Amino acid sequence: MTTLKLWYDKPADRWDEALPLGNGRLGAMVFGKMYSERIQLNEDSIWYGGPMDRNNPDALKHLPRIRELIFEGKVREAERLAAFALTGVPEGQRHYEPLGNLYMFFAGEEGEITEYKRELDLETGIAAVSYKRDGVRYRREIFASFPNQCLVIHLTADTPGSLTFHTQLARGNEPWNYDPFGKHKFKYQVGFNAYVDESRALSDLSTMMRGQCGGRDGVDFAGMMKVKAEGGHVSTIGNTVLVEGADSATLYLTAGTTFRTEDPLAYCTDKIEEAQRQPYERLRCRHIEDYRSLFDRVCFSLPYPDSLDGQPTDVRLRRVSAGERDDGLLTLYFQFGRYLMIAGSRPGSLPTTLQGIWNQDMLPIWDSKYTININTQMNYWPSETCNLAECHLPLFELLERMRAPGRRTAQVMYGCKGFMAHHNTDIWADTAPQDVCLSSTVWVLGAAWLCLHLWEHYEYGGDLEFLRQAYDTMKEAAEFLADYMVEDWEGRLVICPTLSPENEYRLPSGETGVLCSGASMDSQIIRALFESCIAASGKLGIDSGFATQLRYLLEKIPQPQIGRYGQIQEWADDYEEVEPGHRHISQLFALHPGNQITVRETPELALAARRTLERRLSHGGGHTGWSRAWIANMWARLEDGQLAYENVGAMLGHSTLPNLFCTHPPFQIDGNFGGTSAIAQMLIQSHRGEIHLLPAIPECWQTGGFSGMRARGGVEIDCSWEAGAVVAVKVKAALDQVIQLRVKNFVRELRVTKGTAYHLDGQLNLLIR
Repeated sequence: MTTLKLWYDKPADRWDEALPLGNGRLGAMVFGKMYSERIQLNEDSIWYGGPMDRNNPDALKHLPRIRELIFEGKVREAERLAAFALTGVPEGQRHYEPLGNLYMFFAGEEGEITEYKRELDLETGIAAVSYKRDGVRYRREIFASFPNQCLVIHLTADTPGSLTFHTQLARGNEPWNYDPFGKHKFKYQVGFNAYVDESRALSDLSTMMRGQCGGRDGVDFAGMMKVKAEGGHVSTIGNTVLVEGADSATLYLTAGTTFRTEDPLAYCTDKIEEAQRQPYERLRCRHIEDYRSLFDRVCFSLPYPDSLDGQPTDVRLRRVSAGERDDGLLTLYFQFGRYLMIAGSRPGSLPTTLQGIWNQDMLPIWDSKYTININTQMNYWPSETCNLAECHLPLFELLERMRAPGRRTAQVMYGCKGFMAHHNTDIWADTAPQDVCLSSTVWVLGAAWLCLHLWEHYEYGGDLEFLRQAYDTMKEAAEFLADYMVEDWEGRLVICPTLSPENEYRLPSGETGVLCSGASMDSQIIRALFESCIAASGKLGIDSGFATQLRYLLEKIPQPQIGRYGQIQEWADDYEEVEPGHRHISQLFALHPGNQITVRETPELALAARRTLERRLSHGGGHTGWSRAWIANMWARLEDGQLAYENVGAMLGHSTLPNLFCTHPPFQIDGNFGGTSAIAQMLIQSHRGEIHLLPAIPECWQTGGFSGMRARGGVEIDCSWEAGAVVAVKVKAALDQVIQLRVKNFVRELRVTKGTAYHLDGQLNLLIR
């Protein structure tokens, strides 16, 4: 059986080869250099600038004219006016920033290096670097502790007195390259420590840096490091800690901001003092115990070629890229997605951005914030099925903070009740439009889609108290849509103006456009939200009048339509696509993550969904990592295991970096989470009132097993299969209920009792065969 480790026989040369660590709030990228180590650091609340009111005061005045132009077919005129009236003022939200870097410069730089290895152990959440230099074995262990809220770095050597190094906690450009320290002329590059206001020693053992993130009302931050050594001598000079002749050493590092505390440096001091009072082994055990309480909930195993086991991860990626099967790497990738969720999203943290919590750039690509026309949602697709429900909570906390600004945006820009958001938000829960990119900016469904995650969390856990708290949020998002929709010339209720993210259509006249009256994804999200609100109203026994209103509106909302190519239409009208291989496949929201299109209940629409995917792929679709991950999820929902498997393989071979990060390009973490979700969808589905085991496994998965996967209704499932047939199932229920269990074409009804585990083996297998 393969070990769940990423390992390499050389240090990382680039950031996207480094190994990620995190505790939800603190992030680190470990390079594993021998002489001049770099550990790049993040703290999730370090963002440029404070909250802004960017709502365009002229939107409401011009909205009727924009709608009129769209209904008259004057798309260009509508888009020109919308570019001024329906964009934010200013146009952009806030962006995420790095905390900085910890540098470690080691003595003995002329020695010969042998037996080098760096690794990330997914079963412990610990990264390690080890090597021999002139016969002395050196080892570093690094982990991000959630219980102690700090990064811990433990250094050892198997010969006493062999550890001599110095450290620098810094922010800005790198001070030099990674050659041995003694070869440098000690000249910093331009911009080194350009983004701090104070950097100095606090004691003989500790240093700090602090500053402002910039912009009006921006947060202040502080970072602090302390060194504790066994043997040798520790001292500080300037803002550097020096360790000389130690047997072992432990570094404690943390950070804080005024987003959470009035005095970030005092917060750091408290956390580090608390941590350093404990022996290293106690910190390590406490971290592993906490981490494994989440990670160990789910196991997944497949046979894999023995010839591939034990090879470096980057070598195995090249094999997959060349088309050689490696199911050992696939199971590693599945669990790596779960690892990233535990590392990047814990209760009390902010939700994962486009890059999780790992970003090295002061002005990162796409601002490294929350893109909520799919990417942020995709980050949380595996959370419930893969038994990490508490990692979902940071998204809900951000959504709650979006309600107040979202009400203002709804009222000021659109004159509507309820709350809403466009296609991006940031640390301050900004809901005004982002960018002047009409193919994405003028879209009002961001909050509505996020609210579906509230309903999904309830469906998996069955917690009525949670639903009671979430209902008002869902209702308020539905109220906006009910108020904002208008009737088109056929009497359909549609959003206008709107778009299909981030695609463009061509009219019969040859004119192209993005704004329209009605997009398929809009109607599908609205239907899903309204139906969820109606169901929640019934579960809670409240608000029957609002549920009745939504039922009436649902009668007038368009259903998915089949277009000229046998595909699901992307717009309310069957427009020609300008880019048939576009990365977004928004018209198939109803297939996944929605549930309005299924193989058995809507076979005609399922066939059209298949045609949509085939058409996208035949024109070069799936060329970004996250898009390929979405496609794999959709094939799984269509119960085509072979194509789901092939698309996961394509993602691994063409859209995966050496450290297993997914690349758009560049790096975006949504593809990692989408890939884990796709594999989960191949193993278990529960979106239409029954639990379906192995709905989309490929022929090559003749034998395998999983445990701890969750299904809707508060159900946890273990399953194993041989020769393509299920041989054992264990069902554990959190609620008293009757469940429908499907394997292939066989459905068994099972009455379950809360807290009781049910084992189904020979009889079930006989009936399935």
